[in-house]
Amino acid sequence: MTAPARPIAAVSLDADNQWSYMKTHGDAGWESFPSYLDVLMPYTCDLFDELGIRITYFIVGQDAALPVNRNALALVTARGHEVGNHSFKHEPWLHRYSRAEIKDELSRAEQAIGEACGVRPVGFRGPGFSLSTDVLETLADRGYTYDGSTLPTWIGPLARAYYFRQAKLTAEQREERSMLFGRFSEGLQPNGPYRWRLPSGRTLLELPVSTIPALKTPFHLSYLIYLARFSDALLDAYLTVAIEACRRLDTPPSFLLHPLDVLGGDQVPALRFFPGMDLDAARKREIFLHVLGRLRDAFELLPMNEYARRLNARTDLPVRRAAA
Repeated sequence: MTAPARPIAAVSLDADNQWSYMKTHGDAGWESFPSYLDVLMPYTCDLFDELGIRITYFIVGQDAALPVNRNALALVTARGHEVGNHSFKHEPWLHRYSRAEIKDELSRAEQAIGEACGVRPVGFRGPGFSLSTDVLETLADRGYTYDGSTLPTWIGPLARAYYFRQAKLTAEQREERSMLFGRFSEGLQPNGPYRWRLPSGRTLLELPVSTIPALKTPFHLSYLIYLARFSDALLDAYLTVAIEACRRLDTPPSFLLHPLDVLGGDQVPALRFFPGMDLDAARKREIFLHVLGRLRDAFELLPMNEYARRLNARTDLPVRRAAA
């Protein structure tokens, strides 16, 4: 007797580099583009080989444009993973850009990522979950298959308050970052995949970064690592609730990873201000393999393009109208 098919889920990693964290935080020295990509890319590719899965890396165009990063980024597609567009300058105030600025931002990133990785991206995730109707329309103009920039949770302002308390920002910089991680009302957004209905009349598939259905609290790996600092049992209980809620409510999750989910404070001391960076790389590796292993047992884990292809074939996805 054939076993029932597992529900699908996507896994992606936003390849935010050291300089982009420093830039958003207001730290001096980011302009020299300090990088850990030469460590991150082979290390994570080895971890995904160990787990037997393939994912999507959302690449920042500025990193792809620098020759020093080309070998590290080329490794991603050489090892069988996908790449997506994570903007060129990685500015979480992308929603403030004009339509012309958005076009330039996307096209510059596409060109640089294509040259570094050999593939033009067809999916996008905004830095800091930054999104606007103009971004969506520009993605449709450029033939993108999906957007993955929404995070439907109510805790965004709390995360922003913590970030501002730790940051060294001028009043102007705080204003730029005033929507970092979104409003409380983001918790009203759909948790599962849907289609945007754009003012132009076109549609675009939206693949939200998943939160726990109904609760709308995050369960991406950064959040789980934070819980693990208190108790492994707490992490496991929380992850069990998230998995069961997604399965029972037919919500195919899109699970998000960040570089600092695998790199420890011992490896990148300049980013010790970030939550979870008091853990070393060995402890994070242990958590990473445990969590991804549990997800692999519960779902068929896919990179974003295949996840999008299967969801686009469905006729029952809800439609949400983008603001005019």
